[in-house]
Amino acid sequence: MKSTDTVLAALAGYVDTLSFVALFGLFTAHVTGNFVLIGAALTGHGQGVFLKLLVFPAFIAGVALASVLTRAAPKGRPDHAARLLYAVQGVLMLGFGAAGLMAAPIGDAENTWVLLAGVLGTFAMGIQNAHSRVIQRPGVPNTVMTGNVTQAVLDTVELLSPTVDDPGRSSAKARLAKLVPAIVGFACGAVAGAFAYQWIGFWALLAPAAVLVWLACRATGDH
Repeated sequence: MKSTDTVLAALAGYVDTLSFVALFGLFTAHVTGNFVLIGAALTGHGQGVFLKLLVFPAFIAGVALASVLTRAAPKGRPDHAARLLYAVQGVLMLGFGAAGLMAAPIGDAENTWVLLAGVLGTFAMGIQNAHSRVIQRPGVPNTVMTGNVTQAVLDTVELLSPTVDDPGRSSAKARLAKLVPAIVGFACGAVAGAFAYQWIGFWALLAPAAVLVWLACRATGDH
């Protein structure tokens, strides 16, 4: 389970950074970050206001679709639902890459292919954001790291505090064991996404699509 969260965190960091670099500062996984960028663009700092507004309904659609697909899956078989979510997200990821390739070279934030790429990427990450909520399982958030980093710092302080009892230390260690791999995975994915886009452009999205296929194949053992 912990390994799955780490892989998904790396995937989120990879895709979020790639979209940020390629699509005028667009966040596809950390979608609320686009509020800041919209405010900046409205004052003349940055581009792609329409694109960043357009992805919000796409993100909502991804979350809603994840819920619908999960409810339609056989009762008592969360592995089937997980496999379906991974598969749909993988298809959307391929669509994201294909639209990006059609848009290249990226020059106009309101180009139809650019808009479609942003929508498909955000749609895909909306599904991932919803995944751990619609299919209940132990784990940590794997798309946005702010809460994870906050909790990791709190747990570290607790471990270093001489007044914390043994049960408290054990709980802090257990949480850190789950949080740290996800945080490191996200950071490594972010670096990899930036370099992959620099080297091969939107072809780099074949990597997360392949990872999602792999996760779908092993979903039985994780859910």
